Amino acid sequence: MTDQQIRPVPSGGTAVAEAPALELRNVHASYGATAVLRDVSLTVAPGSVTALIGPNGAGKTTSLRVASGLMRLTSGQVIVDGVDVTRASASARAKGGMCHVPEGRGVYRNLTVRENLLMQASSTGAKESIEIATSVFPRLGERLSQKAGTLSGGEQQMLALSAAYVAQPQLVLVDEPSLGLAPIIVDLVFEFLQTLREKGVALLLVDQYALRTLSIADHAYVLRRGEIAYDGNAHSLLQGDMFEQYIGEGAS
Repeated sequence: MTDQQIRPVPSGGTAVAEAPALELRNVHASYGATAVLRDVSLTVAPGSVTALIGPNGAGKTTSLRVASGLMRLTSGQVIVDGVDVTRASASARAKGGMCHVPEGRGVYRNLTVRENLLMQASSTGAKESIEIATSVFPRLGERLSQKAGTLSGGEQQMLALSAAYVAQPQLVLVDEPSLGLAPIIVDLVFEFLQTLREKGVALLLVDQYALRTLSIADHAYVLRRGEIAYDGNAHSLLQGDMFEQYIGEGAS
């Protein structure tokens, strides 16, 4: 990570409040000739939960990939804790305290649960990392010698989410953590997200359960066709006909 890649954002010489955990500023992103994000700006406050919701194909996953450095933007900026990381690599952003839990249970399938947990660790030691993960998800403690690829879908998601605890990040981007899981596992997932919040971790959350996501969020953004359609208080979206207006009656 060089000085050209990651640098403080000028404040204009005036005193400023605590920097947001994450800012996307006027972001445009494309897949080839197809524009996916158009002038997207959003902010995640420190220690808060921000919901990013919208229909399939709206650009939610792309927004998280741009934020974590897995996808290059066409124009705009990515600011993390007051630092411009637009040109920084995904690994540099991760070392700086960001954790991206992607859709699809991102685990190393050919490694054991124990080996996966050790790869997630940052400043914590091997023993401490395993103890931290298994205290949050006790079922992982029963599967330490088992290859991750042989775990159930719910167990794989627990293992993927444990990175957001073991690596001790300050900012976590979570993409569809409840996708394809049984209701009892979905409950565990949302309990875990609440635990992260209580630890003061900032969360940017994308999940198919829009109502449940909004219920734990402080702020919400609604994406439609790659553009921000709503930017405001999360709980306001649950009032009156606001939810149907922005999300649609078929959303859960």
